[in-house]
Amino acid sequence: MARCASYVPLVTALEPQMEALNDYELRKSSLGLRYRVRSGEPIDKLLVEAFALVREAGRRKLNMRHFDVQIMGGAAIHHRSIIEMQTGEGKTLTATLPLYLAALEGNGAHLATVNDYLARRDAEWMTPLYSALGMSVGIIQGQQPQPERRKAYECDVTYGTANEMGFDFLRDRLLLRSQGDGQQDIFGKMLGVASGGGTDQPVQRGLHFMLVDEADSILIDEARTPLIISALPGEDEKIAAEAYRWAAEVSPEFIENEHYEYDHDERTVELSLAGRQFVRMLQKPSEMDRLPLSTIYEYIQRAIKVAREMFFERHYVVRDGEIVIVDEFTGRMAEGRKWRAGIHQAVEAKEGVEITFATNQAARITIQDLFLRYERLGGMTGTASTSRGELKKIYHVHVLSIPTNRPPIRKQLRTLVYGTKDQKWAAVVEDAIEQHRLDRPVLIGTRSIDKSEHLANLLVEQGVEPVILNARHVAREAEIVAAAGEKGKVTVATNMAGRGTDIRLGEGVREIGGLHVICTELHEAKRVDRQLIGRCGRQGDPGTYRQFLALDDEILLLGYGPKRAAKLEALGLKSTGPIKGMEQLFHRAQRRVEKRHFRDRKILLYHEKERQKVQRQMGQDPYLDTPG
Repeated sequence: MARCASYVPLVTALEPQMEALNDYELRKSSLGLRYRVRSGEPIDKLLVEAFALVREAGRRKLNMRHFDVQIMGGAAIHHRSIIEMQTGEGKTLTATLPLYLAALEGNGAHLATVNDYLARRDAEWMTPLYSALGMSVGIIQGQQPQPERRKAYECDVTYGTANEMGFDFLRDRLLLRSQGDGQQDIFGKMLGVASGGGTDQPVQRGLHFMLVDEADSILIDEARTPLIISALPGEDEKIAAEAYRWAAEVSPEFIENEHYEYDHDERTVELSLAGRQFVRMLQKPSEMDRLPLSTIYEYIQRAIKVAREMFFERHYVVRDGEIVIVDEFTGRMAEGRKWRAGIHQAVEAKEGVEITFATNQAARITIQDLFLRYERLGGMTGTASTSRGELKKIYHVHVLSIPTNRPPIRKQLRTLVYGTKDQKWAAVVEDAIEQHRLDRPVLIGTRSIDKSEHLANLLVEQGVEPVILNARHVAREAEIVAAAGEKGKVTVATNMAGRGTDIRLGEGVREIGGLHVICTELHEAKRVDRQLIGRCGRQGDPGTYRQFLALDDEILLLGYGPKRAAKLEALGLKSTGPIKGMEQLFHRAQRRVEKRHFRDRKILLYHEKERQKVQRQMGQDPYLDTPG
C-alpha cells in the first residue's frame, strides 16, 4: 500500500504542467509516451507521467478529476492487485489509469465486467478521456458479428464481458484448427505469419492485460461454470435426451429413505437397493434399451437431485424456450452459461423444454483458466478482502483495500432474528413502511426472484407501491437504480441491486438520513451481503442498514444440515417476537457454506489442471479435445 501511496504526490506535482498544455499538446505528450514504451522503456517508469495525463484528460473532458485514492487504486491494479473500493468511490474512473498505461505497449488492454449493458455504458462514458490521449476504444457485445468483434479487439482498450471474451478465445482456437494445425497456426500468429489458407482470421490478438470489474463475482462466483461451445448432437445425444425426459417424468415416484438416501452436506443422491429394483420395474422408452442399468440409475439420481435443489425463478428462468441460469451471487441472468455434469439437461427435462447438449463439446474453457492465460491480471470490486486467500492462491494476485475518499457515516441498526419467515416478512414490511413515512428511500435486498415478488405483493397490500429489480427487469436496471435514492422510493431487489450503478440521493434526502437498506436473509457468501450494505452511505453520504433473519432461513439448512435445521425451525415456531442472542448462529452457518464452496472450486481447478496436463502429454489441445 505504501508503494501505491508514494505515487500520489508525484502525480499531483505534475498537475500544473499538464494543465498548461492545450488539447493538441496533451495528445502529443500521450503519443510521446507510446513511442518511449515501444522503444523499450519499461512502463513502470512511465506510471507517474501516464497517470498525470489521464487525470488531466478526465478533468478536461469529463469534468472528473481522479481523487488521490483513485490514483492509489490505479497503481495497485497495475502492480497485479485486486483492489477493494467501496461502492460509489468511482471504480469506472479508476480503471482508466491502468488500462491507459497497459495500452501504451500496443498489445491491447481488456476490461471484463458482468454484463453487456455495463460494458457499453462504461466504455462510452470514458471514451472522451481516451480519445483526448489518442487512444481508441472497442466494445464487445453479445450477438455482435465477427468483423465488428475483430475491430473492437484491435482498439487500444476493449470493454466486454468475461463470457464473450472467453467464447471469442474458443472460437479463435476452433478457427485456427480448421485452417490447419492449430499449434503451428498459434506459433505463426505469434510470429506475425498469416494463418493457413482460410480467409477468416481470429478476432483476438493475444491476451496481454486484463482488468476484471466486479472481480469477486467473475473470478470466484462464476469460476465454477465452464464456457462451452457445443457441437451438433449425434445419435448418443438423442438417446440421452429420451433418458433425461423419462427420468424427469418418473423421479417424483421415488421416496426419500425408501428408494434413495440424500446427503445434505455433499448434496448427493444415492439409490438404495429398493430404489434400483424400482427402476428395473418401471416402463422405459425403447431408445433406452441400449443404456446399461448403471447409467439409468445415474439419470434417476440426477433427476431427483434437480427436483430437490434447482428451483424455477430462484436458480433459473425459462426464456424463449431455453433455460437461463440466474446467478445466485449477482441475481443477474448468466447468459451463455450451463451447469455441469448433466444438471443443465436434467433441468431442461424437468421444465419440458428442448434438451441441449454439452456432452458433444467442440470447445470449453473455465473463467479461471481464461484469466490465468493473460500476461497481467488486475481487478476491482467492492468486496474482495474476505476472499483474499483464495484470490492469491488461484490467480497469484494481491488484494488491497483502498481507503474511501471521505469517511463513511453508514450506521448499522440492530439485527432482528424471528422464529419464522412469515414473522420476518411482516417485520420487514413494517420497517420499510416506517422509513417510507419519513420519506426516506428504502432498498430491500432479497435472495431470489420469487422472494422479491412475494415481498412486493406484501408491500402493495399495505398500500406501498414498490419498484421491483430482478433478473426479469435487467433492461431497466440502471434506470431503476438511478431513481432508488429519490424521496419516498421503495425498491425491492434481488442481490443484483444494480451492481456497477450508483444510487445517488435525491434532493433533501441527505437531510432526512439518506438511503435505508434492509437485508432480508444472509447469502451464501458474506461478500454479497456487503455489496448490498454498500449501496447506502456512498461518498460520505449518510445511510442506515438493518439485517432481518429467521430460524427457518435456508442458510441454516445449508450450513448445519437437515437435523439441526429442523430443531431450529421447531424452536422458531414457539416464538412470537424477536429472539435475542442467535445472530452468531447464522454467521457460523454462512462461514461453513463459504468453506464448502471454496473447497469445490479448489477441486474443480485441480481436476481441470490434471485433465489439461494429460491431454498435453497426449498431444491434444485441452480447450478443443475435451471429453464429455
